[in-house]
Amino acid sequence: MPPADLSSGRFDFSDVGVDIVSNIQVTLKDGAVREFPLGTTVAEVAIALSRKLAQNALAGSINGRVVGLNTPIDVDAAVEIYTFDDPEGREVYRHSSSHLLAQAVQRLFPGTQLGIGPAIQDGFYYDFDSDHVFTPEDLAAIEKEMAAIVQADLPIERREVSREEAIRFFTEKGENYKVELVRDLPEDAVISMYSQGDFIDLCAGPHLPSTGAMKALKLMSLAGAYWRGSEKNKMLQRIYGTSFPKKTLLDEHLHRIEEAKRRDHRKLGQELGLYTLLEEGPGFPFFLPKGMILRNELEKFWRQAHEKAGYQEIRTPVILNQSLWERSGHWFHYKENMYTTQIDEAEYAIKPMNCPGSMLVYRQDIHSYRELPLRLAELGLVHRHELSGALHGLMRVRCFTQDDSHIFMLPSQIKEEIIGVIDLVDHFYSTFGFSYHVELSTRPENSMGSDEAWEKATEALEAALQAKGVAYKLNPGDGAFYGPKIDFHLKDCLGRTWQCGTIQLDFQLPEKFDLTYVGEDGQKHRPVMIHRVVFGSIERFIGILTEHFAGAFPAWLAPVQARVLPITDRHRDYAVEVRDALAAKGLRVELDDRNEKVNYKIREGGVQKIPYLLIVGDKEAENRAVAVRKFGAGDQGAMALDAFVDKLVQEVAEKAHS
Repeated sequence: MPPADLSSGRFDFSDVGVDIVSNIQVTLKDGAVREFPLGTTVAEVAIALSRKLAQNALAGSINGRVVGLNTPIDVDAAVEIYTFDDPEGREVYRHSSSHLLAQAVQRLFPGTQLGIGPAIQDGFYYDFDSDHVFTPEDLAAIEKEMAAIVQADLPIERREVSREEAIRFFTEKGENYKVELVRDLPEDAVISMYSQGDFIDLCAGPHLPSTGAMKALKLMSLAGAYWRGSEKNKMLQRIYGTSFPKKTLLDEHLHRIEEAKRRDHRKLGQELGLYTLLEEGPGFPFFLPKGMILRNELEKFWRQAHEKAGYQEIRTPVILNQSLWERSGHWFHYKENMYTTQIDEAEYAIKPMNCPGSMLVYRQDIHSYRELPLRLAELGLVHRHELSGALHGLMRVRCFTQDDSHIFMLPSQIKEEIIGVIDLVDHFYSTFGFSYHVELSTRPENSMGSDEAWEKATEALEAALQAKGVAYKLNPGDGAFYGPKIDFHLKDCLGRTWQCGTIQLDFQLPEKFDLTYVGEDGQKHRPVMIHRVVFGSIERFIGILTEHFAGAFPAWLAPVQARVLPITDRHRDYAVEVRDALAAKGLRVELDDRNEKVNYKIREGGVQKIPYLLIVGDKEAENRAVAVRKFGAGDQGAMALDAFVDKLVQEVAEKAHS
């Protein structure tokens, strides 16, 4: 058979006297429609589109179903091609990498049974049941064997089998965990196995076409993991790894990991005296004096911005009666995460969220339509029970302060109010130098309320995003149980994303709490409500800021903004004058007059990441000046004292973030 002429999207069979009578219509991602012979593979479509695309292709989809490149297309279909830039492509690449790991382990350690080996964020893992206890030294040998398998470029082939055949095959191989997985599959499930050389695994796929497609691999760590996540089952050995199509991408990833370790907020929090976590209160952070300065600056900024935006601050109790949580729906949807207590033989709960308290505040008055929108804001301390294994510094705690706001409004005000919140969130994140992306989450399975209310709420959020020209990703089924939401995911300097701000539109709680306002017609009407946060959790936001700035906070947030370093004792009097000049302008300044060499003081100031070190000696005292060292930039030269004070005051006032 002659070679295919893929550039035209057709095969030429004229030399063998065969007419093409059965073609398929392929609809591409951009909406274009191309015609191909029946049975054309996804890889052949990629070749027809672009040589570069074909070189980078890892997988594809046919009518939304992710498939391998060798999958034939036998119906008219929408087809996409995935590369490593696509989440689907990365998942196929890394899941194939996990099979590579499993094959290498079984070659080096015969008798090892396989658990599961999925792709995960930034990598993959595989769980093993082996008599051999894996050590960090083993990882190098396993990596070497993985490289040999890549070099062999073994075809990766899929085969569908019956349930009985799969059970018989894995029973004969002594793969007890695979047999269990097969038995637990639904009766009508398609059971497939993937082979690469002498290695065969149970897997739904898809996978790369061959082992040679995997280029840069690195095994990262070892851990223990219960089979199927249950403590009742055997503890298996888990090997974590990562993989990339280019070594440069792997090197960049490993650099980010090392940089993340250097920036770890738990380590920096201790070193800089900001906050700590103690075994006497797991998941309950302690803020130290310098950490409180940082926290108070954030809260001050929050209050100023909200007052300017027309919010009124309230504070509601931490403990409220069970009946309130039943009315709000939290008792039925969130009880397992709530702490409870008994007072005067009645059941109470420590609040996991601030919204029910805000409902009670609204109900204290009769409201007119003229008062709306009413924007109530609260820095409310909430408690949520998290499993001990999920706790992580300030990022995942059991008590935290939510910067909650609840906006009560007329239905006609929804779009305008959502736009106002979007603008406020943008103001906050731009102040810290964060970029962000937006996601819209729709109705989940365990929701409450009518279809009509949910549709109306979702359309309102979409309309506001479109009016602002904000691009967003749709997350079907990921909304709150009482309404759809907009989430803001900010990006830090390492490219990591953090979900912080959120806007949730709620038609349900005003109904449950019988909230009303008196309309223009003199009758009672139901307000619509927005739940929203900007920081999300102040504790978590501080952790994010600590890692983003590597503890070197901008001057307006830094617990100590400047430190004065006299060169010798005879310069102390002028150093005190410098300190007092800064303090008089409300700046946070320290005097380091210890009997130590000035270079030692400079190094220590650098370790503590103080924005400005001011060295004073004879020349500075004579000229009423300071020699300025800026953290991260080094020696800035001499500057008149008054000029430096004005400069720092302006920098703080402008909240410069770099």
